[in-house]
Amino acid sequence: MKLYSYYRSSASFRVRIALNLKGLPYEYLPVHLVRNGGEQLAEAYRAINPDGLVPALADDGQLLSQSLAIIEYLDETHPLPALLPAKPADRAHVRAVALQLACEIHPLNNLRVLKYLKHTLGVSEDEKSAWYRHWVTSGFAALEKRLANDPRTGKLVYGDQPTIADLCLVPQVWNARRFDIPLDAYPTITRICDHAMTLEAFRKAEPAAQPDSE
Repeated sequence: MKLYSYYRSSASFRVRIALNLKGLPYEYLPVHLVRNGGEQLAEAYRAINPDGLVPALADDGQLLSQSLAIIEYLDETHPLPALLPAKPADRAHVRAVALQLACEIHPLNNLRVLKYLKHTLGVSEDEKSAWYRHWVTSGFAALEKRLANDPRTGKLVYGDQPTIADLCLVPQVWNARRFDIPLDAYPTITRICDHAMTLEAFRKAEPAAQPDSE
């Protein structure tokens, strides 16, 4: 397998965790999202992935894109350990948490959105930071209530075994801490994330551990 990744990409972080949990070896191919105007936009990379996004996973002659699609592909082709619960209602719960993070919070604070706000719409650095904080804190407030009140919450989002929900939560918390967003109001979220980071698969996937880390 070949993983096109950027060390600070939340979506790439998710897939790296999944590969580690599954014990799957892969070749790490860095795509710098900032250098030279963004290597993901260069013709050479667009020939590989027309979306111009990371991550992308090459496996068995296929080029896969979109982190959650890649993770579910890995879960279907390498079933153990399972990243989704067995019962349909529990799978829906885990997917809902994952999608709340991956679709409701992350896209609004993606690098290309922040660049558009600053360079095209001309918002100030302070306004851009306020935008980022707003979507993280409002999203985390809703998610904290969901997780704190659900009996299925354990050491992780669903019991004590990692699921796709944890794969989405940990990178989002990492980003919040990177931008110094206070997290005291979200004790369940931070507890889950801190426990996840005691697991080798998560530690090996974190940005600082990647070959392109700066």
